[in-house]
Amino acid sequence: MSLSRGQNWGGLGGLPDGSEVAGSDSELGAIVGAARSAGNDLPTVGLTGGDLWRTLGGTDTGSGFSDDSTRVLVDIGSALLDGRIHWFVAHLVARRNWLTGRCWIAANGAHLGHWNLAPRAHPGDGLLDLLDSDLPLRQRLNAHRRLHSGTHLPHPGITYTRQPAVQVSFRHPVPIYLDSEPVGAHRNISVRVEPAVLRLVI
Repeated sequence: MSLSRGQNWGGLGGLPDGSEVAGSDSELGAIVGAARSAGNDLPTVGLTGGDLWRTLGGTDTGSGFSDDSTRVLVDIGSALLDGRIHWFVAHLVARRNWLTGRCWIAANGAHLGHWNLAPRAHPGDGLLDLLDSDLPLRQRLNAHRRLHSGTHLPHPGITYTRQPAVQVSFRHPVPIYLDSEPVGAHRNISVRVEPAVLRLVI
């Protein structure tokens, strides 16, 4: 079931014995990818860091997991890149660099590092937040200065939509990053959300 802001979509509970723990988006993405590739159900995972963790309100208390930890059921993203499937938990970024050229992003969470990149993104709403831009340098620098607060949007030069699935193509292969990890350069990208499939404890 897709969930939106304002709904009670989490609860309290500890981390089951033997569960894996991920400290970053890339570590969590690797767990998801391994399970999906093997045809297994996704496990419950303890999450202690990363952009998705930050979006979910994670705080570095250093207290570990307990029966008072928060348990949430979140979406993941799948990406078909030139015919090969991959998975991501926080974001897919297609760009050569941040200062020139087209930048296309599919976000499951709001944050990318210190940036509030997709301020409306919610990892339990059954949607991916999609940003597409190719701004002139001056506008790009102005937008970058606003990224930390999320006030770069709305912007007439940045297309921002929220969809469960989309396809996009580039004239030439562009480097792709899944949860900040490079996965090569690709021309054709198809992404879709897999709603409410991953249980996390934070």
